[in-house]
Amino acid sequence: MKFSQEAVKAAVGDGLLSFPITDFDGQGEFDEQSYRKRLEWFISHEISAVFVAGGTGEFFNLTLDEYRRIVRVAVEVVDGKLPVIASAGLSVGAGKAFAKAAEEEGADGILLMPPYLTECPQDGLVDYARQICDSTSISVIYYNRANGILNAESAQALADACPNLVGLKDGKGDIQLLNKIIKRVGDRLVYVGGVPTAEIFAEAYLSIGVNTYSSAVFNFVPDMAVSFYKALRKGDSATVKQLTNDFFIPFVDLRDTKAGYAVSLVKEGAGIIGRPAGSVRAPLTMPTAAEREALVKLIEKVK
Repeated sequence: MKFSQEAVKAAVGDGLLSFPITDFDGQGEFDEQSYRKRLEWFISHEISAVFVAGGTGEFFNLTLDEYRRIVRVAVEVVDGKLPVIASAGLSVGAGKAFAKAAEEEGADGILLMPPYLTECPQDGLVDYARQICDSTSISVIYYNRANGILNAESAQALADACPNLVGLKDGKGDIQLLNKIIKRVGDRLVYVGGVPTAEIFAEAYLSIGVNTYSSAVFNFVPDMAVSFYKALRKGDSATVKQLTNDFFIPFVDLRDTKAGYAVSLVKEGAGIIGRPAGSVRAPLTMPTAAEREALVKLIEKVK
């Protein structure tokens, strides 16, 4: 760990956040050399933090050993230039194991994913997150998504219970709920936009004080992703509107044709620009030839 909790909050709260895909070889195994090159390319751009083995990085498809190697490589490559945030979750036991591995390999924080599968009561979610937070000394950002949605009262309770909880990432796109959390918890936490293709929500996020978000498309159109973020923060509504109409709306339409395409299309896009990372692992599937061609045309529009 090279970044304090306050430094992680500062980095995560202002600037574009990158979520690299995870490289697999032709046999579906983790490709360390390809991943190392990808991270070197990532940090050559204007970003403020690197979230490895996240949703876009197929955290849910990784073994603990692969995860440990991914975090180790990321910490080596980033070399203290930016905070490195890894993921944890699935169950209390698994979450503790992933958090321990992340801390041992030098990560600056974890993004705490929802529990696996089951429906959860609010007090159970708080206890799940608290136990994992208590197991590590590094910073924790809670991912408010899927079956792990905290309401405002629960977010406050978790913030009160866990000094190392530094942020909340929205993965639902419920602006009313997020606004309630922000108004109740205030600047005790930093808030991150995190719905799939978060740029489509960027203006709404900004209107309630969420200054940054995770950009999956950064994996294959990084210059455009940075330009969009800068235009948003400067209030350049014409550029935001143009890029939203030319790229993000048609991309979201393509993404919504099949479950899991928020990850699969990103991997396909990386291959299109000459930075392939292999295929996604089951249960995800790669796009069809026709869908790939549609993505090629979208990329050409915003090169």
